[in-house]
Amino acid sequence: MSDVDNDVYLSDDQEEGAEPKEIQVSPLTKETIIEGLSLICRTAKRHEYAFVKLELADKALTDIAAISSYIHIRFLDLSNNHLTDLSPLATLNYLLWLKVDKNAVVSFQGQPFAELTFLQWLSLSANRLTDTDGLIGLALETLILTGNSIQKIVDLQSDYFASLVTLELRRNHLETTAGINLPNLRRLYLSQNFIKRLEGLEALEHLATLHLRDNHLETLDGLSSSMRSLQYLNVRGNAIADVTALHSLDLVSATLKVLVLSENPLGESADYRMSVLTILPRLDRIDKDPVTLEERMEAKRANKELNEGRTPAP
Repeated sequence: MSDVDNDVYLSDDQEEGAEPKEIQVSPLTKETIIEGLSLICRTAKRHEYAFVKLELADKALTDIAAISSYIHIRFLDLSNNHLTDLSPLATLNYLLWLKVDKNAVVSFQGQPFAELTFLQWLSLSANRLTDTDGLIGLALETLILTGNSIQKIVDLQSDYFASLVTLELRRNHLETTAGINLPNLRRLYLSQNFIKRLEGLEALEHLATLHLRDNHLETLDGLSSSMRSLQYLNVRGNAIADVTALHSLDLVSATLKVLVLSENPLGESADYRMSVLTILPRLDRIDKDPVTLEERMEAKRANKELNEGRTPAP
């Protein structure tokens, strides 16, 4: 009998003060692995086949040492267990897709991600991470770290994440966007943090989608002219109160097509759509509503009058 067989854990949804719910913790066994295997594919050896998909979600696991000999696994789901140590995955050299949501991982230090050289998709949502230090993913294309307690972004740079195009850091504790030096990144999701400052965005020259809903931004200062691919910007539910806070949008006006500004104090102004269009005349949509031809013509007239008013008299 394993030492962990009688351990008791509290479920994620248990209310404080309520009677503890006992969760039977079971070690990973060969029988459990066999039950979760599926999808037969050819291996690197020409005439050899093996199972490449393994489902181990909701097994109350605290230890996955037994997985290390299943070297052909490419798709692995370890969600909703009690794992802190992922080092047994180091031998899974063909792993492409890994989901470790709702576990107890506290750090990337000492984890095997640098050795998973073919890993393309990784999710560690709802763990106990506080920073990104120690994570390396040379082949990663999608990284999802939603619902942790990350306060600081460390070493997210192209040397370690050359292929990363989608990064999700929703519902963390970030106060700034600093630390994301990923020129190939195309989609960045940072909603429901505590972000007050836009910093370090000048490296994101291929970024097309930037999601900053439900943060604490009062201004969009920090947007950069080097963000020459930005098409969608969502700053819904921030603290933007005046149109002057939007002037930095002029730096991305050549490419921006959709701007979501609802639930900001500025949105209470009756003419805020027109104010936005004078800065961003190429927008296709503001919030949920497409820009109409009438709005576009009116904004064009307003800009013309504004420019004429600035022209000095002869």
